[in-house]
Amino acid sequence: MLNILILGLGQCGNRILDSINHEAFAGDSTFAKYYSHQKFPTSVKTIAINTAINDLKGLRYTLAADRLHVPHLHGVGANRNIGKKMFEDNKEMILGEIDKRGSFDLIFVLTSTAGGSGSSFAPLLVRELNQSYNVPIVCLAVLPFRDEGTISLQNTAFCLRELVEAKPTGILLVDNQYLKKYAGDIESAFDKINTTTAKRILFLLEALNSEMLMVTDLGDLKTVMGGGVGIGTMGYYESTNGSTVKSSILGSFKPSGLLFPANVYDEGARAMLIVKGDKSYLDLDMINKTVDDLSMEVGQVFKGVLVKKGRSRGRSKVLSLFTLNSVPELEKIYSRAASSIQVEIEKRDTSRKQLNDAFAHIEDLDPIY
Repeated sequence: MLNILILGLGQCGNRILDSINHEAFAGDSTFAKYYSHQKFPTSVKTIAINTAINDLKGLRYTLAADRLHVPHLHGVGANRNIGKKMFEDNKEMILGEIDKRGSFDLIFVLTSTAGGSGSSFAPLLVRELNQSYNVPIVCLAVLPFRDEGTISLQNTAFCLRELVEAKPTGILLVDNQYLKKYAGDIESAFDKINTTTAKRILFLLEALNSEMLMVTDLGDLKTVMGGGVGIGTMGYYESTNGSTVKSSILGSFKPSGLLFPANVYDEGARAMLIVKGDKSYLDLDMINKTVDDLSMEVGQVFKGVLVKKGRSRGRSKVLSLFTLNSVPELEKIYSRAASSIQVEIEKRDTSRKQLNDAFAHIEDLDPIY
C-alpha cells in the first residue's frame, strides 16, 4: 500500500483538500472534521496549511488535527513577499508537522498560483520537500480567472516560474477561466472545479494502489510527469450505457474533460490512461488499439485497466493525464501579466508625481498660527 501525503496550501489549496476529504468520507460527514473516518483508496495523510485562520475554520471535512495555522493575523493580503517571509519564519514548524505524518511514497501539493499564502509557500515548500524526501512531488496549480486583477496575474507569473525552478516531479494545471464555461456562475464554478479536481486525484490514487489487468504504477507516473516541459493536464470521461470504451477514452481528451486547455495530439509529450469498468465491457483489444493510435501522436502512453464489479456494468470511467511539449495558454498569461505590471508601474509613477506637484504649492511656506 502506498503512503501518500496531500498538502493544501492557502485558501484554494485548502478547499480542494476539503473536497478530497469530502469525497473520501463517502457517508455522513457531520463529524468529519473531528473524527478520522476517511475512506481513502490508499494510506493518505492530509494537511491544510494557511496563514488565514478563518479559511481553516471554514473547512468542513478536514480533521481539526490536520489544519496548520501559520500565524500572521488573517492572511498575507495576496502579497507574496510577506508570504515568503512567513514561510521562512515558520519553516521548522511546517516541516515538523509534515515529519509527524511519517514516510511517504508520493506527495501532492495543491495551491492557487494567484493568491498570497499558497502561491508564496508552494515553491519554497517544494524545494524543502525535495531535500527531505526522495519521492515524487506533484504540484497541482490552479490558474485564476483572468478578471481577478493585476495582482493575481502578477502572482501567477512569478509563482509558476518559481515552481518550475523548484523542480517538482511535475506540475498539473487547473485553469479556472477555462473551466468556468462548464460551471455557470462563479460560486458554482468554484464548487464544481474543486469537486472535479478532487475526484480525479482520488481516481489516480485508487489506480496507483490497485491490482489491474494492465498496470500503471508510481514509476510510470514519475516518467509521465517528467515528459515535455514537466507541465500537464488531466482529463476525465464517464460513459453512458451503449457507448464504446474507445469513445470513453477519446472523450477524456475533449475540452470539456480537461482541467487545462490543450490539444493533446499536437502538444502532448507523454500520457497515462486509466480505464475502470466491468470486465464484460472492457474490450482489451479496443483499448490497446486506441492507446496505440494515441502513441503515434503523443509518444509514450502508459495504460492501466481497473476491473470493477457491480453498478459499472455497461459503463466505464477514464482518467487521462498528459504532460505537454508546449503550453501556448501560458504565453498569453505571461504577456498579460507583463502588461499589467507595466500599467501598475505607470499608474504609481503618475500618482506620486501628482502628489509631489500638490506638495510643491507649499514648498517655501511655513504654517501660520
